[in-house]
Amino acid sequence: MLAEIIAVGSEMLTPFRQDTNSLYLTAQLNDLGVQVAFKTIVGDSLEHLTGAARMALSRADLVLFSGGLGPTEDDLTREAAAAALGIGMRRDNPTFVSLQRRFAERRIPMPPNNAKQADILEGAILLDNKNGSAPGQFLHTLVDAQPRTIILLPGPPKELKPMFADQVKPRLAATLPPRFLARRELRMALIPESTVDDRTAPIYKQYTDVDTTILAHNGEIQLHFECAKPTLAEAKARVDALAEAIEHEMTDDIFSSHSESLDEVVLLMLGMRHLTLAAAESCTGGMLAQRLTAIPGSSRYFLGGAVVYADALKTTFANVSQDLVRTEGPVSEAVARALAEGIRTRTGSSIGVGITGIAGPGPGTGPDEGKPIGLVYIGIADVDGTQVKELHLTGDRERIRWWATQHALELLRRQML
Repeated sequence: MLAEIIAVGSEMLTPFRQDTNSLYLTAQLNDLGVQVAFKTIVGDSLEHLTGAARMALSRADLVLFSGGLGPTEDDLTREAAAAALGIGMRRDNPTFVSLQRRFAERRIPMPPNNAKQADILEGAILLDNKNGSAPGQFLHTLVDAQPRTIILLPGPPKELKPMFADQVKPRLAATLPPRFLARRELRMALIPESTVDDRTAPIYKQYTDVDTTILAHNGEIQLHFECAKPTLAEAKARVDALAEAIEHEMTDDIFSSHSESLDEVVLLMLGMRHLTLAAAESCTGGMLAQRLTAIPGSSRYFLGGAVVYADALKTTFANVSQDLVRTEGPVSEAVARALAEGIRTRTGSSIGVGITGIAGPGPGTGPDEGKPIGLVYIGIADVDGTQVKELHLTGDRERIRWWATQHALELLRRQML
């Protein structure tokens, strides 16, 4: 079964408001085994709303509207749904009386336009709104001989959420065939999205009952798998089978098979191997330390480190020779090596990381004259020796700094495999 969510309101087509109701509704529908195939945001136009409703009814079994049930001229969800379905509306007298009572209790006259909140679609069931004046509506009908369910919900989350939980979800659970969704997620770092797809598409295309999505963000590729089946065991078996097949193909490129972040995986591996880590950071300014210490329990494995932005502090906190900085330049393979080894010695950690680079906005100066923006060196020192990786990163200052820490974490992970 496929669902479409239509969020109604011109304010959500501005930079100042977001549709958050659809996130809640998606999670609730997924609990019922319903997959949300489409989400639409429509402004307060009867023509546009009616068109969006007709499109939704042509392609989705379940259509949910959020918003547009108020009393004003631009609250048009009821009218648009009726027009799209080709049906009329009737005024529900108990709802009308309830609205009048609501205003009487506040000792103010009810404006005439509030009466439209008592108009309901022919054949619809009213959903009581305990937290507002606009009732919702629930309708089972046929559209071109296809069964459709239409649900109208108020826009304010404090009204929508309890109405859906108390009145809509139980109705859907009682009428929908049993369906369960299972999900898996695999994560890889620093691999081009096209490479991942080229290697995995021949595999995931064989699993036609599993929806596969590839996401790329901040130096990470995520593969998301989702499957709906009559039982949770069946759905889980399918996503697990696909995940295992792709794990076999991508092997060590995969750092997480159950949604853990790269930061979490590095700390987990340190713990499993009874190792500790310290870092001397120049261009990243403590970003690596921040990423690791954001995870609860990281103090057991990440001892700390130093932000050695000034050249003098490279000597003070990581024992880097001043002569080395002058002759090789602070952004160099030799200094990255010395930073990693020096911070390891100073802190007594099992592993030391040194990061130095040029994040911009300008190229290197002084001893680093002529070195380009994005040049970064990462050193990793442990009991077996020191390795240094040279990077040529692109983008603005923040992107270069983030990607430098991403490379450092991935180097650490692979070092501990």
